[in-house]
Amino acid sequence: MPYRDHETLELGASALVLVDVQRGFDDERWGDRNNPDAERHVAELLAAYRRAGRPVFHVKHDSTEPGSPLRPDRPGNAFKPEAEPTDGEPVVTKRVNSAFIGTDFEAKLRDAGVERPVFVGFTTDHCVSTTVRMAENLGFEPYVVADATVTFDRELGGTRYVAEQNHRLALAQLSGEFATIVETATVLAALENEA
Repeated sequence: MPYRDHETLELGASALVLVDVQRGFDDERWGDRNNPDAERHVAELLAAYRRAGRPVFHVKHDSTEPGSPLRPDRPGNAFKPEAEPTDGEPVVTKRVNSAFIGTDFEAKLRDAGVERPVFVGFTTDHCVSTTVRMAENLGFEPYVVADATVTFDRELGGTRYVAEQNHRLALAQLSGEFATIVETATVLAALENEA
């Protein structure tokens, strides 16, 4: 997969978008996950975007499913400590996979002059992927940070697909067609170069 981890990246008018970095994804119901360092990378990127004075957007999933740990009345709905919003950082609340459906997310990005949203969070193959695909279709130039996104094992017809396989396949499907796939180090270097 052609990660852009050894190239100079031009972020331009970018914003960091944290998708569903919520405590509910620690629930054992999700099963095995990949990328145990993702939250650390999310925290590094968040700190760097804040230092650079660039826009940051938090997306939160308010599940309507009865047993979901992401329901608004459950502790799992809260943001993980690595991704807590600060004053002035917009929070977009969604109820479906895409952050653009039933929200003002597109308007917020356009009002902030964002051209290149940089996506991190949960999960690579569900809400991150759906939101990224829509972002590209709406005319944005999305980036997805491979080592700051996460997914879980999936099962279909009795066959289990391990989390890392799902993660890489989801990124491969986005790469080139819907997004540029990058690593945390590349984004951090670009922020430093453009400071």
